[in-house]
Amino acid sequence: MKKYKISLLRSKQTITHQNNISLLKNLEIQGIHPEYQCRSGYCGSCRTKLISGKVSYKEAPLAFINPNEILLCCCQVESDLKIEL
Repeated sequence: MKKYKISLLRSKQTITHQNNISLLKNLEIQGIHPEYQCRSGYCGSCRTKLISGKVSYKEAPLAFINPNEILLCCCQVESDLKIEL
């Protein structure tokens, strides 16, 4: 499984990510605890600004997101990312 580099701009950290778990769960394992509620793309609480990179979604999330935002709970990472977190 491909590994991606996730750069967190505010905390000045970099983690690696594979899509076998959600990005939100991976961040939690790394000791980073973003806000969340539903973990399934409904509420939008985990909405985070995407600075660069690409994600996709297996199913379109119901929460509203702008083109420069991602939902940490349900996105599939498609490239290395820089996010505002």
